[in-house]
Amino acid sequence: MSTKKTSLKDIAQRAGVSMALVSYVLNGKEKESRVGQEIASKIKQIAKELHYQPNHLAKSLRSGKTHTIGLIIADISNPFFANIARVVEDEAKRNGYTVIIGSSDENAEKSRDLLNVLINRQVDGFIIVSSENSAEQVRDLQEKNIPFVLLDRYFPDIETDFVSTDHYQAAYNAGAHLVKNGYKRIGMIAYDSQLFHMQERIRGYVEALTDQHVPFQKHWLKQIRISAIEQGVKAAIDEMLAAKQPIDSIVFATYSLAITGLKYINELSLNVPDDLAIVSFGQAEAFDLYYCPITYVKQPIGLLGKTAVEFLMKKLKHPQTEPSQILMNAELIIRASSKTKQPVHT
Repeated sequence: MSTKKTSLKDIAQRAGVSMALVSYVLNGKEKESRVGQEIASKIKQIAKELHYQPNHLAKSLRSGKTHTIGLIIADISNPFFANIARVVEDEAKRNGYTVIIGSSDENAEKSRDLLNVLINRQVDGFIIVSSENSAEQVRDLQEKNIPFVLLDRYFPDIETDFVSTDHYQAAYNAGAHLVKNGYKRIGMIAYDSQLFHMQERIRGYVEALTDQHVPFQKHWLKQIRISAIEQGVKAAIDEMLAAKQPIDSIVFATYSLAITGLKYINELSLNVPDDLAIVSFGQAEAFDLYYCPITYVKQPIGLLGKTAVEFLMKKLKHPQTEPSQILMNAELIIRASSKTKQPVHT
């Protein structure tokens, strides 16, 4: 059985026309070449019969474009990033682009490796969820004039295109909600990270308490290393509960932290929300399956993904335009895990 790929020459010989004419037709340019409908249909039919596959590499070399986008996300196992990858993929396809997805696993070295691989694959541009210590990678892309858009996480001191949730306001709303529902000792478990979005979540939480006349206590905030989530979350909850005045509620700064924390809260036989009220960032089916539906911050996944692709398409067409930047509002989905605290009768 022959493995030889069908060429334009093969189709031209079978149709009895020139290779140039076949090329025009198969590239959708029959109107430009004023080819008759009959001959155009004949060429397409022969191409189909011979299982012709266009040589995208040759086409890319001619046009200087591969019509591929590199999408680097932080953690493919996180439902937020998995869902946003699906949105980006669908939206890119609608614009005639294929997406190559890589997960940095919150590791700057892996992020750099992915960038280099995809640059060598000659992707036309990137959509990037930045990892810790990756600011230099962003600057490097700028120096190389490679189009990119930062998604969900950005660097305020680097002038770039970005699409992000307003993390400060989202965390502020979560903290204020707990205070209004009667909670007075509100803890937060966050990552020990200098990434701007995490710092904004912490700032929003602290300022919400202060503005609601609940003096923030430093021991209420626990920041744990991303490389030791389980041990860190358990130690944080233990310390919060062992305090002279134990916390009565927790804001988890990410979905992963919340899932780990809820498992441990179950191990301790604590009841949500009677013993401990919970609010988390990120939406997931797990929050619906928990015996007490979890209040969570819902980020606009569809809009974030679509807008990131839109911004990148704009950048690819007009590289010299001013950076497009947008912060989107998240929605606090209030459920049973943060219901109004009942007063204690003595």
